[in-house]
This record gives sequence, structure tokens and C-alpha cells, in this order.
Amino acid sequence: MSARPECRIQSFLKHSRDGDATTSLGSPFQRLANLPVKKSFLMSSLTFTSCQGEEVDSHLATTSFQAAVDASGHPGRRQRSGSAKTRVQRQHPQGHSHRHPGRMAWRSLALLPFLLAAVSGNTVPILNVTIFYVPEDLELDQLAFQLKAYDLDNDPLTYQIGGTDAFYFSVNSTSGRVTLRSSLDRELQARLTIIAMVSDGVNNEVSKKVTIIVEDRNDNAPVFQRLPYNAIIPENTAVHSIIYSVFANDSDTGNASKVSYSIEEVIPDNMNNLQLFYILTNGSVVLNGSLDYTKNTFYQIKILAQDGGGWLHNNWTVQKSFTYLSLTIKDMPNLDPRFLNEPYSGSVPENCDLGTTVLTVTAMDQDTGVKDSISYTITNASVPFVINGTTGTITVSEPLDREQLPSEEVLLEVTAREEHLDIHGKVAQTSTLVTILVTDVNDNKPQFYNCSLSSCNFSASAQNSFTGSIIEHSSTRLPVSNLNIVAYDPDKGINSSFELSLQGPNANAFTVFPTTIVGSGEVQILVQNSSLVDYEISHVMVVQIIANDTGNPTDCCSTATVTIDLIDSNDHIPEFPQSTYNLSVMENSPDGTVISPNITAYDPDSGVLGQITYQLLPENIRNTFTVNATTGALLVYDGSLLDRETRSIYYANLQARDGGGLVGTTVLEITVLDANDMAPVVIGSYFISVEEGQNVSTQIQAIDNDEPDTCNSKLGFMILPGLFSDNFTVNGDTGEMHSKEPLDREAVEDERGQMVVTVMVYDHGEPPLNTTVNVTITVGDLNDNIPVFLNQSYEFSVFEDSPGSFVGEVKATDADQTEINSRISFRLERGSGSSNFLIRSTRLGPGNYSGQLTVDPETSLDYDTLQQKFFTLTVLAENTAADNAGDKANVSVTVHILDVNDESPSVLPGSLQDVSVAENGTQQGLIHTLSAFDPDTNHSLVFEELAVACFKGDSSAEDVCWGWFVLAPNGSVLVNSSDIDYEVCDRVLLTLRVEDLYTEKGNRYSQNETLRIIIIDVNDNVPVFEAISETFVVVPEISPVELQVATVKATDADSGLGGTITFSIVSVVLVEDNGASRPFENLFGVSTTPDKGAYIGSIRVASNLDESLKGQYKVTVEARDGEEPVHRAQTVLSIFTVDQSYRVRLQFVTTVEEVQSNSENIKLALTTVTKAAVYVVAIRSMEDTRDTHVDAKSVMEAYFVYSNGTALDVNDLSILIQSDPVGLAELVKLGLAVIGPGEVTKPTKEVELIGIIAGLAAFLIIFILIMTLVLVLTTRSYKRKLNAMKALKVATTFNPATAQQGAGIPGTNQYNAEGANPMLNHPLDPSHDLGFHEDSISVTSVNSLDENTVNAPADDNFEVEQVKMQPTDPTDKEVLVAALDLKEPTKIAYLNTTFTTTDL
Repeated sequence: MSARPECRIQSFLKHSRDGDATTSLGSPFQRLANLPVKKSFLMSSLTFTSCQGEEVDSHLATTSFQAAVDASGHPGRRQRSGSAKTRVQRQHPQGHSHRHPGRMAWRSLALLPFLLAAVSGNTVPILNVTIFYVPEDLELDQLAFQLKAYDLDNDPLTYQIGGTDAFYFSVNSTSGRVTLRSSLDRELQARLTIIAMVSDGVNNEVSKKVTIIVEDRNDNAPVFQRLPYNAIIPENTAVHSIIYSVFANDSDTGNASKVSYSIEEVIPDNMNNLQLFYILTNGSVVLNGSLDYTKNTFYQIKILAQDGGGWLHNNWTVQKSFTYLSLTIKDMPNLDPRFLNEPYSGSVPENCDLGTTVLTVTAMDQDTGVKDSISYTITNASVPFVINGTTGTITVSEPLDREQLPSEEVLLEVTAREEHLDIHGKVAQTSTLVTILVTDVNDNKPQFYNCSLSSCNFSASAQNSFTGSIIEHSSTRLPVSNLNIVAYDPDKGINSSFELSLQGPNANAFTVFPTTIVGSGEVQILVQNSSLVDYEISHVMVVQIIANDTGNPTDCCSTATVTIDLIDSNDHIPEFPQSTYNLSVMENSPDGTVISPNITAYDPDSGVLGQITYQLLPENIRNTFTVNATTGALLVYDGSLLDRETRSIYYANLQARDGGGLVGTTVLEITVLDANDMAPVVIGSYFISVEEGQNVSTQIQAIDNDEPDTCNSKLGFMILPGLFSDNFTVNGDTGEMHSKEPLDREAVEDERGQMVVTVMVYDHGEPPLNTTVNVTITVGDLNDNIPVFLNQSYEFSVFEDSPGSFVGEVKATDADQTEINSRISFRLERGSGSSNFLIRSTRLGPGNYSGQLTVDPETSLDYDTLQQKFFTLTVLAENTAADNAGDKANVSVTVHILDVNDESPSVLPGSLQDVSVAENGTQQGLIHTLSAFDPDTNHSLVFEELAVACFKGDSSAEDVCWGWFVLAPNGSVLVNSSDIDYEVCDRVLLTLRVEDLYTEKGNRYSQNETLRIIIIDVNDNVPVFEAISETFVVVPEISPVELQVATVKATDADSGLGGTITFSIVSVVLVEDNGASRPFENLFGVSTTPDKGAYIGSIRVASNLDESLKGQYKVTVEARDGEEPVHRAQTVLSIFTVDQSYRVRLQFVTTVEEVQSNSENIKLALTTVTKAAVYVVAIRSMEDTRDTHVDAKSVMEAYFVYSNGTALDVNDLSILIQSDPVGLAELVKLGLAVIGPGEVTKPTKEVELIGIIAGLAAFLIIFILIMTLVLVLTTRSYKRKLNAMKALKVATTFNPATAQQGAGIPGTNQYNAEGANPMLNHPLDPSHDLGFHEDSISVTSVNSLDENTVNAPADDNFEVEQVKMQPTDPTDKEVLVAALDLKEPTKIAYLNTTFTTTDL
């Protein structure tokens, strides 16, 4: 209720506001005394309320009035004692009184209605309070305010209310008590107006307009305005800048309307980013740190708005609401570029052509949102390489000679620079190092060095003599000791490969390892025949190691002599003096405690072979004990494991091992001695129940796990000090415990009647250990208290003709402690009217019961036929559940019978027809009006909304539609929200009823009715694609038109045509493996199929796919609904394509029919091995494929594709099958013979015909070329023979002794070695020109080694370049060239003029 006004007057005498007048009751009442008024009017009591709120009994005024009447001299009336003119005056604040005739005059006029009423015989009641204050959070049925009227005749008054806002309240017609019937909301209506009416049953009804001020309560949360909140900010925004402002409004008043803001969460990485922003009191969001586009491109800030708090339902309440601010970070050019795929390294052969490409470096702008262009430069000078400033390609700029370079690795510093300056006005650049290896040729032979491989100095002189040693009869493959032999060939790669072998007198006893070395490697001499390594036969053995570089026939070999000394072997075993040792140790001994100082064994061997080391076995015994490996002393390793109660004895083997590895053992028996380390253990728990007045006796049982019959296990007992320790005693030796006197339940304060005594059990060891146990004694209760009523008497009222109605409640308590002894039953004592009522007992708590008094359901009380309008009953309270029921208690109950009146209203069925409303707030205001009927002539009908049910289809939509509609008290149904959404709720059921405010008897409410509101759908939702979790793969070779290769799924929350989805393909782009993009049209099609409330788009092949393309198709699919306005959504699918290079050819020794019948088993075996999906292209006989070297009968060609879009080639498949022996065996069992690369697609007949014609034409051309070549070769052969004859003639005059020794002359057919001429087999004079170069055709022959290929590292990206001195027939190859062709295709080919030779 609101505070009382500063000056409020509630009597019919209204004082002036200034408060300084003196109110005199003498004169008016004296004048009234001369009138023939009733005695009852004179004796009526008035109530005055002063400006300060205190009530003044108007008995003084009555006294003055009575005195004036008595003084008038009427017969039969006596003068009251004292003055006849008694005044009631109010003192002026200054202390002196005044009289104001003017004010007395209007006060006299105010009494005129009463004087007239007095003359007529009865006065009208007076109701002069016109304003009340009610809080808006007042609960229903709670007191809102009190109507108080005054009647000088003391007639019974009846109160009623009416008016526009009367439906909010209900009034008790007798007491004027007004309670709340409909909830208030100050924000909707802050002032209510009702008409208060009062009647005394004699005069006309008096009515007055009453204003109710609804007081504010904090029932509204802040509401954010202008949602949603989105912003784009540059990443270089200054710290403490305001980046956005939010605003929330609270419709409450005062402190509850003051909104404050805070940041609750920042997404992503709330832990680190929560301090990145803060918010001011005005809602401005401020940046508190630096932004970085590379770390986060988006933030979502959860903002809390809360008001200043206020009272709500008598609790201080703070209202809160949340919203999100989405921030998109704009990238700025603030980062340097970054090189990709670092580190960079490549290789190039020496003597390669200028302009040869080495490798390409690539850098990117780290500001991914800017993507500035980049240029490249080489910053270090004097290097034989240049770089393309745009592409980053590094090429050779000067002739390369590996021997002239400071190092075979050339280190380049490459700088990448962005075109534009960064945000700081600086050049954005970065550098990286590029390592280029210049490769070598084979021109060195292997050498031997005396060192270890890790520390060899190959620049020192080589060595050809080594010495080692080995024990006689050493096992096969055992290496010779003390040898540090390293073989080294300074050439690189395959040029440094050489072979090792043994020669010499003792070569049969040994072998060399390894037999092949590439570059450098340690060389070991291994025993091959241990029987030949015999100290008694020879103390020293000698072998020679031959290192042969097979790729360098001119200077191939080196030899090293190895002298091997033989060593005699060990033949004695260590022995202990005793086979068993008995030892002891105290439990819990500290680590390192000596158990035995020395237990030694004897070995007669000398030197290292006679040195003995000791070890304990088994291995787990070493967790507890340890032994000195040299002296044999036995020690405690972990004393915490020595627990006699867990293990009292240990057995171990002590092992003695000599320097030769021979072993002797003895047995150790270690006994663990007891220590007082176990506290007593109490057996069982002790809970004793006893009735009060009895003694208690029990015995505490305990054990001690220390060694029996010792002080460590001897026990004693004592009671520890406590609340009940003085009430009990315990035997210190036996543990018997007794109470000192009978127990009293009333002396125990515990509500369960429990007494807890703590007993300590201790042992007699050193130090003594103890444990405690609680003994709980529960004392039972006796019924020794009678029930007691809370009130001395009760007075209730009940309406007539209300069988079964609740009358009132009496309460009584019982002081006993237990539930059964404190249980109370109520009953009515037989007497006048007791048969009309029933009483039912209810337990409110321990010893606290209530008796609910009701009218007998079979009794109907009639107010008019009752002689007395009340019943006086006697209610008895007794304890009937206990074994010894106590005395009874009784109380007098008076029940007054009240009179009632009429019937229930009803809602007209015609007004309950369905109502249709369009969604999204397109309809506002009144949408329907309900009508009601009440047969009573005097009624006030008010509609009331009971419940709102929300449905979507046949399912409940929970509470989403609450607040969409409002039912006004007059039956008007109004739209209350613009958020009406068909997609979440299409049907609203309002459960309602109508109330007759004037009903006094029976049900004042109608039966509950339901109004159904149908929500009409509007097309307002965009189709939504479901997330795609799978990867789509297409194999073009086996993908015919109309093959489904992918699916999409979308939903639209609208209904009808607005929810019907149609898919279409917007674009198809092939993103190749190299990053290039190619658009396609009409490559794929899509069909739409409905599926349980959603739509599925099946992506199908629309035209033949190119089998040679590599990469993935980016297919943009659009979904559109079918009603205006049309909504669209798009998604992009990735469909990986598997090209023909991944087709694998599997050859089987079984027939085509067998392979076809076993195809599922073959596919299952292949899937098990590869974990990939197997797509079979074809199964055919061998006649349709290439020749093979196995007896294969059929071929299966297939693809092996993984779900992520990757596929297996023939090499990957071979490795997987060979790594799975079980799968390989199964495939071999099914007939698999050979795995090879797949073939191209079989051409059509038209293509085959064209191929045959082209083949015949090619054959004719080749035949002509061959015949031409034969003529040319015949001519050249003839010239060669002439030259040979000329050389023979010169040779007959040449002395072989004068021939110079040396290698061949590169680029010629001249040699300076003996017998080097392959035709004449004679040495030649290198200074003599034989005239072989008289024509250019003899410079190189068809069969020559002038053109050499060298394998380069596989990681280098070099193009294959064929370099030849003269055009030759590509079909002719030397043996070496053919052998090289069998290897993997080389990536570099260059001219090596060093290896130019003549014809073979």
C-alpha cells in the first residue's frame, strides 16, 4: 500500500488543511439537541483520523451531543454530570486555541444531511476515501485496499465496486475488503478508476469514484534497441577507440530504469579475448587491445544489460537481458610477405647450359585481405644465378664448374618485396635462403682411412695397412675388434658407389661387410668360418680388402692389408663358499641399511676374465634389496616395502659374473623382523538401542596385526573426554563398557535421542599406537506428554448449503520426542450440531498437527430454518497411536452459518468460432469479440484467460505463442505482438472462462471454453541447406549420363508453395591440381525429390566427363521456393574427379568367367587390403590387352578411390598389397598374377579404322626411311673400311714401344693406351692424325656413348632435355643406354663431353 497522504480526513467532519483551527462540537450538537432525533443516532460512534494518522474515538463528540440534548430540558432525560457544553479542541501549534466562526459555519452546514436524515429517521452511510496505492506485483487474491464507510445508525453495510477497471478487483460485500483478481501492470496502465458503492439497506446506494495508483515494481528487464548489432572495423583501430554503441531501455521507473552494461563473453577464445574489449556506462564498446586479422577475422561479443535493481514480490531483484555484437575485422597491409614451402633447395649439374631453370620460389602477401603483388631479387653478389623478378624462377647465368666453386652448395639470399608500402609507410619485404647443389661426375677411386666414420678427415693421407684382434672360435658374423677402417670415394651419388671383397691367405675364414658402399662407410671384417679362427693353429691371420669402383674402369681399385691377432678365451665359472645364506632385517629399515657386509665368490681366471660383478635375481627383488656390484654387500633398497605383516621372509639368488660372462649363483633367505607399526583395528560397529530408564552394557572388540604375544600386539581401552563420557565406564584390559546409571531420554538434547561415546584402543609397543571407535546409544522415548491446543478457542464461518466445505483449522502440539508418541488425532465430542461436521487430522511436523473441520458431505445446512445461526462444538485432541495413550485435550469451536445467493455465467457458443490471423503482425488490434450470458438480472461479467496452448501441426510448440494475443475483460481478443510466426506455431488455443463478479452462491465462473486461433502462413523464410559431411568423388570413365554423383538437402520452414523447393545448378568450375580454374556448362544436372519435410537435390552427370582432367569440380547449387516473394539460397559442392592415370590393370591366371563369378570376392579382398572403394572398369581376356610374361588368361581394370577424393596408382596399390600377407594370399588364391598400369580407353571401330589407315601410311614412310638409311650406312661403312686400311698401313711402320700411356682423347676415336683401337687392336700414335675426320659424318657413330644421362635427385623440378651433337637414329641404343632406360625416367639430361668415346 502507498504511504498515507500528508493530511487525510476520514470522518464526516472535514478539518481544514492548515491544521490551526479549533474544532468545537458544542454548538452544532446543542442545536441538534432540540430536534426529535433517535437515541441510536446520539449513541453512534464516529472515527476521526488526524493529519498525523492517529484515530480519535468520537465518543467525546457523542458525549457533547448527549450533554446538549440533556440540557435542553426534555422530560425523561437527565443532565450528565459535568458541563453541558463539553468541547473537543485541537491545540494550535503555538499552544493557544482560537475560534473561527466562519469555519464553524461550514462545519454546521456539513452536518445538514445528517440532520435531515435524523429528521427522516435514518442517515445514509458515508464513504469519503477517494485514492489508494497498490503495488503492481501484488499477488492474486491478496488484499489490495480496504473500503471503509460509516453509518451513524450502525446499520449493516454492503459494499460493491463497478466501473471500467473494476474487473481487476473483488470486494467482500460485508467487510469491504478488496482483493486483487487480475494482475496489474503499471507500464500498461498506471492509474485505475473504479466506482465504490455502499448501501445500508435502508437509504439509496451511495457511490464514489475511487482512484487506484499502481505503484511501480522492478518487473521489466532492459530491452536492447535497434537490433541486430553488427560492425566492420579495421584491424589497426587504435586502442581505447569506441567501436560501437548499444542501447537498452527499461520501462520501469527510478533506480530500476537505470541500465548498466557489461561484457559477459567473447567468441572465439573467450579466455584470452575477454579483456580485448570493455563497455562504458553509456553502452559504448571500447577496444582494449590490438587486433590481428591473422588471428581472428570475426568476434562475437555477448553484452549484458542490467537495471539498478528494485523490489519485486518483496525481494530485491535485478533484471537482466543479453544480446550479441558481431564484429568483422577488416584486413590492413601491416604484415611482410612470407615465402611458401620453405626451405628451398635444388640441384643442377655442372657444365649445364646457361638459362637452365633450377627452381622457383613463391611468396605471398600475409595480408590475405589485401593480396599485394610481389617482386623478387637476389641480394648477395657474385653468384652464377639470376632470378625472374615476377615469377621467382632461378636460372643459371654463368658457366658452372664444380671444382672451381668454393663449395658445391651455393647459398642464395632471395628477397620478396610488395609493390605498395604498408600502413606505416615502410617497404614490406622478407628474405629467404636458397641452397643450390652443383652435382659431380665419377672421376675418383675409393681409398681406405684409419678412423671412425663420424670423425674422419678425408683430406689426410689414405692408409693401406690395418691391425685388429678377435677371440678364437668366435661365432659366425662376429666382427674383428679394434679395427677402424673407413672406405671413402669423394664422388657424389651413384658415382661414389663401389664394391668390397677379400683376398689373401686367410680370406676363406673371413668375409667383408658391407660388400657395397655409396660414398663412405665403415668396413668390418666378419668371421665366416669359426673353425678356421684357431689360436692354436695361428696367432695371427692376414687378409686383403679390395675396393673396386666399377663405374671407373680406368682407375678402379684400392687394396688394404688387415693383420688379425687371435685372443685366447675364458674357461672358469665363479663359485660361492655356501650354497645358502640365512639373513635378517628389521621391517621399515631405512634405505641403505646393510644386511650383510660381503658375500663373495671366487674365480681363478686372471685379468678381466677373473673380475667378478654381483647381481640380485629375480629382477623384482631389486625393488626391495640391492647388492654392491663389486663387494657383494647386501643392502636395503626401499625400506617402505619391508612390512612383516605383508611378507615376513624373502628368497633371492645372488649371481656372480666374471669378465668373460660366466655365472655362478647362491641362495639368500632374508627374514623380516617385527616393529610396532600397526595400529589396533576395531572389529565391527557399535550402535545400541535402549529404552529410557535402563542400563547399557557392551564389549569393544579389537585386534592388532603386529607379532602375536608381544607388547606390540597387547591392547588397552579407555573412554575419551566428551559430552557423555561421565555417564559410562570401560574395563582397560577387556574393553567391557557399562553405563553408570539408568539413562534418561529427556536429558538427551539430540532429537534422535542418541548418545555418542568415543573409546580409544591402544597397544603397548614403542611408540604406542591407537585408534578410536564411536559407541552410539539410542535412548527410546516414553509417552508422557498430553496434546496442547495452540488457541484457547476457535471461531469460524461457512456458507449455507455447502456440503463438504472447509470450515476452519485447529492446531495442537505434543512435546513427546518420537513420532508415535507425539502423534495427535482429533475428533468431535458428541453434542448439539456435531453430527453436521467432520474433522480430519493432518501432520504438519514433528509433534505438530492440525485438525481440518469440514461440513459433512451428506449434510446441507439451511440458514433460514436454523434457530441459531451458529454451532458450538467441542474438539478433542488425543494420542491414540502410542501403547499407553495419554490424557485428552479439548477446545471450543464456534461455527457461524452465512447466507449466500445465485448461478454461473456461460460463454455463447456462437462467439467461439475459429479466428484466422496472418503471421508477422500484418493484423493488429481487435480480431474477435467474445459474448457471454448470465441468467441473473444483476451481474457483472468479466472474461479471464486461463491458459494458452501453442501447436505446430500435431505437436506442441511449448510457450512460443505466449503473449501473441490478449483477452480483454470485455471479451475483446487483441493482437499483442508483431512476432507471430507460422513456422513455429500454426494454431493457438486460448482456454478462457467468464466470471460473474456478483455471484455469491455456487460457482461464479463459467465452464472452461476454448477459442482456436488459426495462424495463416506468409512466405517469409529462405531455403536452408543442411551441412554436407561427406566427400563426393566421380570416376569419369565409369560415370555414364544420369549417374548420381552427389546430393544436397534443404528445408524451407514455410508451408504450401512457399515451402516447396526447386534445385538448379548455377555454375560448374573445375579447379585443377595446379590451381587453374575452368568453367563448364551443362556438365551436371540436378533433380528435386521431397523427403519427409525436406527436399533432396540429386546431382547427376548430364554429359560425358573428360577422363584426362585432374582436380575437383566446384558445383554451385541454388535452392528457390515457389511463392512470391521468391527466396533463394546457394551452396557449393566439391566433387573430386579421378583421371585415367589412376586406372590399375590386374592380370589373373583364371578365365574371364571365373573372374566375373569371383568379382565380389576379389573386390572385397582388395577393399580389405586398401580400405578404398573399388570401381571395376572392365573384365576381359588377354587377347584384348598387351603381351605379358606370365601365363595370364584375363585382365581386370579398376580404380581405387578413397572417400576424401584421393586414389591409388599402381605403385601405391602394389605396396599396400605386399604389406598385407593375408590379403595377398587371398588375392593369389583368387588368381591374381600381375599388377600393372591401366590402359587407355578402348577406341571405337571408327577410330580403329582410322588408326589402321594411319598405321599403313606410317609403315610406308618408315620403310622408305629405312631404305634411305641403309644406303647412307653402306656408304659410311665403305668409307670407314677405307680409313681402317689407311690406319693399318700407318700401323705397320709404327713402333708399339714408343706409344704413350694414358686415357682416351675425349671427342675422338684416338687412344693413347695399348690395344685401344677396337678395329685394329694396335696402339696408335696420338700425335698422328689418321684422317678420320675428313667428313663430318664420322665425328660420331650410330652406336656411341657420347650422350650420357645422369640421374638427378627426385625432388628437383627439372625438365628433361635431350642434347646430341648430331642427329642420330632414335631407334638405335647402346647396351648402357638400354640399361639406363630400365631405370625410372630421369629428370635431367645433359651433355657430358668427358665421356665421349668412339664406336665399339
